[in-house]
Amino acid sequence: SPHACGTHPPIQRVHYSLEMGAPASKLCSGPCCSGMLAAVQNRTRRLAVDQAQVGSMEEALRIDREHEGSWTPSPKAESAVGSGIWTSPVPRWTSSASRDDEGAAFELVMADLDSDDLQNIYLPQARREGQAAAKRSKYEVEQLVASPGSLPQPLFPDAREAAAHSGRPTATSAMLARVPREFLESCTPEAQALRRRLLRGATVVFASAGYPGKRFVFELAAALGIKSVVIDHPDSWSRGLVEEGIIAKFLPVDMSQTSEEVFQQSCSLIQKLGSDGLTGSVDGVTTFVELAVPLAARLCECFGLPGMTPASVDAARDKHRTRAAMAKAKLPTPRNLLIRSETELFAAGKFVGFPAVLKPISGAASLGVKKVESMDELRACYREVVSELAALVVCSGALARDDGSGGINASRMIDLSVLLEQYIDGQEVDVDIVFSDGEWRYAAVTDNGPTFEPYFNETWGLMPSLLTKDKQSSLKELAIASVKALGFTSGVFHVECKYSSTGPQLIEVNARMGGGPVRDVNRFVWGVDLVEEAIICALGIPSRPVVPEKPITCIAYYFINAERSGRVVSTASIEALRQEPGVLAAESFVKPGDVLVGRRDGLATWLGSLVVSANCSDNALAHLLRLEGELVVEISD
Repeated sequence: SPHACGTHPPIQRVHYSLEMGAPASKLCSGPCCSGMLAAVQNRTRRLAVDQAQVGSMEEALRIDREHEGSWTPSPKAESAVGSGIWTSPVPRWTSSASRDDEGAAFELVMADLDSDDLQNIYLPQARREGQAAAKRSKYEVEQLVASPGSLPQPLFPDAREAAAHSGRPTATSAMLARVPREFLESCTPEAQALRRRLLRGATVVFASAGYPGKRFVFELAAALGIKSVVIDHPDSWSRGLVEEGIIAKFLPVDMSQTSEEVFQQSCSLIQKLGSDGLTGSVDGVTTFVELAVPLAARLCECFGLPGMTPASVDAARDKHRTRAAMAKAKLPTPRNLLIRSETELFAAGKFVGFPAVLKPISGAASLGVKKVESMDELRACYREVVSELAALVVCSGALARDDGSGGINASRMIDLSVLLEQYIDGQEVDVDIVFSDGEWRYAAVTDNGPTFEPYFNETWGLMPSLLTKDKQSSLKELAIASVKALGFTSGVFHVECKYSSTGPQLIEVNARMGGGPVRDVNRFVWGVDLVEEAIICALGIPSRPVVPEKPITCIAYYFINAERSGRVVSTASIEALRQEPGVLAAESFVKPGDVLVGRRDGLATWLGSLVVSANCSDNALAHLLRLEGELVVEISD
C-alpha cells in the first residue's frame, strides 16, 4: 500500500454508535473502526471452523451453509442466467481449460454508463427524468469532488491484519475451511461449479445499486442463489427488486447525510443482518458503482471481511497519488506536477513541457481534462477549468453545469488543484483484470479508437485487440504492475493505458468493473463474467476464471458522438441499425428535443451506442465503422 504507517495522514478520532440509542463505541488510537468491529464480534455468534476437510470434489459440492436464512430467489430470477491475433487472458502458469459451451446462454445487457464515464458529466435533461434531480446528497458531493470525504481514515496495515484475524468467521469462510485449497485453485468447469456452490446462500451487501441499468448485477446474483442486500437511498429504483424476488432485502440509508453518517448508518444496518432469519449474517460487501467504492472498502475493513483496502482505493481515485505510487514502484511515469494556484503555472509548464494534459485531481471524473499546446494555452485552459469546476452542481448523482434546474453546489468542497501531465501519444487500450490471492488470474485487452481531442471523448472499442502480441503483453504487464503498486491483492479492475512512442504508459486504474458494455464484451469474447468474479472475490473465494484457448467471438462497439450542437429531431436511424446483420445492440441515449453539444464545441454528447460481432476483429471493426459512417442522426439548429 502507498500508505505506510510512517507517512499516514494525521489520526482523527471518531465515535460511532452501533445500536440506535446505544452508547457510542470509541475507536482505537489509529484512524479506524475497530471499536465498532469489536462490538460486531461480541454481538455475533461465532461459527465453528474446526471441522475436518473433505476428501473429494463430490463431498465438497455437498457442503451445506450454516444459518443462511430462509429467503430464496424467485424461480423466475434463478432462470435469468444460463448455466485472429491475441494474447491469452490467463497467466501462462495457469492451465486454461476449454470452455464447456453446452447450455450457455448469452443475452446482451447494455448497462447505463457509470458516474465516472464522460457522458454522465453532462446528462441530457431527458436522462434525468424520473430521478431525484434537485437537492441531492451530501454523500454524493463528497465522493464526486472530495473523495473520500468524511469517511473514516484507513486502518494502519498491522491494525487491519489484526482485525481480519480476530474477527468472527463468516459462514463462507467456515465452508472454505473444509475444502482443500487445490480444489479451488483449478481453472476447470468442475472447480468453477464448486466456487458457485460456495456462493449459493451467501448474504452479500451491495453498497448502492447505481442506475437502473445495473439491474443485471442483481439478476445474476439471484441466479447464483445469493441473498443480495442493497443499501441505498429510500427512493432508489432497486427497492422494487425485493417484491420481484431478486434481492432479499433493501436497507434504506439517508444519502442526504455526510459520508461519515452514511457509513455509520450502514454499519448499524449490516450488524443486524441475520437477526430476523431471512438472511444470514453478512458474508461480503461489494459495489459496482464508482462513487460507492470508498464506502464499500471501509465497510469491509470495519467488519473484517475480504475486500480492497481503503488506502489503495483512495490512492487509485487520486491522480497525483497514483503517479507517486507508480514512480515509487519504478514503473513508467510521465512527467507531472501538481498545480495549486495560477502562480505555479509557469514552473509546471517549464518542467512538464508541451503538449501536456490538464487533469483535476479531485473525484470530478473526466471533467476538465484537456490537452494544451503552449504556455498561453495552459494559462487560458487553467482559468477555464478552475472556473468550470467552481460552477458545478451535483444532480442525479452526476456532476453537471448549473443550468438553474437544481442540484447541490459543489464549489465549496471541490479541490481546485490540477495535475499537469506530459501528453501521452499512441494507441489507447483498456485492460480488464481479475486479481486473486495477490496475483492476476485474467487480463484481457480492448483496443480503443482515437479520442476526440482536446476533450478526449471516447469513440470505439474492440476485443480481441489488433495490436501485436508483444505490445499487448507489455500493456498487460504494466496494468498488472500498476494494480500491485497501488497495494491491491484481490478484485476486478478496469485499467486504462496507452502504447506510446516510448512504450506502455498508464492512464488510470479503476478499482471496479468497467461500465457500459465492458461486462458483456468480456463475457462474449472470453466467456468470463466479471460480475460473478467480483462477487467471488468479495467473499474471499479464490477466483480462477475458466477461459477458452481461443476467443468465442469478436466484438466491436461505438459511442455515437454528436457531430454538431443543436436539438435532436429523431433517433430512428439509430434504432434502424438493429436490423443490420451482425448487430447485437443499437441503443439511443437521447430523445427528440434534447439539447446536444457538438464535438467541435466542447465535450460532445453521446447520442447512443452500437455493438457488433464478427468472426475476427478486423471484420468486426470494419463492419462497425461502415455502419457508423453511414449513420445520419437528425439534428436541428
